[in-house]
Amino acid sequence: MIDILIQISSGKGPLECELAVGKFLKALQTEFADLEIVSQVQGSYIDCFKSVVIKTPARVGGIVGTIKWIVQSPFRPKHKRRNWFIGVSEIQENQKQVFDAELVRFETFRSGGKGGQHVNKVETAVRAIHIPTGVSVVSTQGRDQHTNKKLTLIRLNEIIMEQNIAQELLLKQTMWIQHELLERGKPIRVYEGMEFKLCKAD
Repeated sequence: MIDILIQISSGKGPLECELAVGKFLKALQTEFADLEIVSQVQGSYIDCFKSVVIKTPARVGGIVGTIKWIVQSPFRPKHKRRNWFIGVSEIQENQKQVFDAELVRFETFRSGGKGGQHVNKVETAVRAIHIPTGVSVVSTQGRDQHTNKKLTLIRLNEIIMEQNIAQELLLKQTMWIQHELLERGKPIRVYEGMEFKLCKAD
């Protein structure tokens, strides 16, 4: 089963929004027992977070969107604003590929390059296909199949590692974009007071 990453973000909001992230996280941990904290960016004070990423093996419904918290600021008692917003977004986790030589199919053929009569008459060239991803590489450098198989396995492993790194960077970029985007209209849930009591849920 593909895990689902949920990012809870204060966006560019003030301290109150960072505290709302912490309180919402605690509320979710009470509501859903199978949540796992993947990462968190600490805010300015204890129990305050700029963002938190949690993982769940099942799709958690009814929390993706904008969360509104109605409360008098605990940091600035004289502040007139009482509505604070945080964002919750769902990100599908990229599944890293683990290279396994047992999952590679080999094809051999005659090398068309230089190397003498032996290379041209015997199927020394090797094509290796990584079955899970379909990535394939060819080696004609070696003078025999054994050498070329080794070379293709090395290159396939390098390619799979490069793909994993690229996917990880893409995931981080997506999470950062989601952190920056926060819509303040039509909240999916509304909480009230310092006790963070749920008073509205779609």
